[in-house]
Amino acid sequence: MPYFKRIFPAILIAVGLGCFHAPAAAQQSSQADELAQQGQQAMQSGQLDKAEAAFTQLAKLQPTIAEIPATLGVVYFQANKLDLAIESLRHALRLKPSLAKARTLLAICLSETGKTAEALPGLDQCFHSPADPEQRRVCGLELLRAYTALHRDPEAVATGLALQKLYPDDPEILYQSGRVYANFAYLALQKLQDKAPDSVWAIQSAAEADESRKNYNAALQDYNHVLAIEPHRPGIHYRIGRVYLARFEDLGTVADRDSAKTEFASELDIDPGNANAAYELANILTASGDLDNARKLLQQVTARFPDFEEALVALGGIYLDSAKPELAIPALDHATRIRPADEVAWYRLAHAQHALGNSQAQAAALAQYKRIHTAANAAVTKSNPSDTVSPQTLRPDETP
Repeated sequence: MPYFKRIFPAILIAVGLGCFHAPAAAQQSSQADELAQQGQQAMQSGQLDKAEAAFTQLAKLQPTIAEIPATLGVVYFQANKLDLAIESLRHALRLKPSLAKARTLLAICLSETGKTAEALPGLDQCFHSPADPEQRRVCGLELLRAYTALHRDPEAVATGLALQKLYPDDPEILYQSGRVYANFAYLALQKLQDKAPDSVWAIQSAAEADESRKNYNAALQDYNHVLAIEPHRPGIHYRIGRVYLARFEDLGTVADRDSAKTEFASELDIDPGNANAAYELANILTASGDLDNARKLLQQVTARFPDFEEALVALGGIYLDSAKPELAIPALDHATRIRPADEVAWYRLAHAQHALGNSQAQAAALAQYKRIHTAANAAVTKSNPSDTVSPQTLRPDETP
């Protein structure tokens, strides 16, 4: 069964329907009307064999009317007789080249039968024309698959991005485009390994892959290999710190957290402007009770990057721990505006409002926290939209 037979609704069913018979003798005209009606009713009821018979007979009766073979092409398409659909649609377009929907369906049939290169112009024209949204969506998905089949990966990625812009919440488009992006990234990294296996970039990519798989020892070995080649390479001490921190969170070995602290500090020696390293170091300092130095780091980070949401939430938490709720409120209020679904920010904001006796504001913030917490079915942690930095979480003493 063609892939799009399942999702292609009535977009092209109307390719040839309507009053398409030419003037003729009364008896012939009456017979044409009857066959057209029979064919349309059969199509609507899913009786494709009857529809095929009616339109085949009608095509013989009125061979110069392009809409008849166009409609017959739709019948063949629905019946998964793609070769016959292609033949019929081509005949229709020879008779009447202006049948745009027939041209679109022909492109899809060509793509479905492996004639991808021949299908591309029609698919591209359909996708980039002001067609109705569903038709454009279908053409875009087929175009995505066609470029992938032809190993034209940059065009596939560009099509995926265009589809996501047009249909940002469509689950199938998110899935299909995601597969294309992943494949493109994989091919690029494979080429990197083939062309420059001993380069610092290849070693760093291997380290990042090991890190993503929680293969901590291999990741540390590769990252340190990078530093052996390029000791002052920005970002590497930070990645090493993240590996140690992840292993500490998994195994609870305090030495790993201490090593992470050292690595984040080393990163700041190389790149004082690395806000992520400063944020992670501040988190460790906060956990160890060094609120003053943690606060200074976070103040520097948020001064330079005022929309660093996790840093704002962390800073608000430090102000609360330091009994300064009046300073916590601006940071936490700004955090909730940047990311309204951050339950930790809302809870700490409620805490700050309570400390200042603002009962109405406290209730409003707490209601937002409860709504988000319940909807997410979360525990005391929250998801982070990026793995770039560690998310803020509610400590046991903060738990509602």
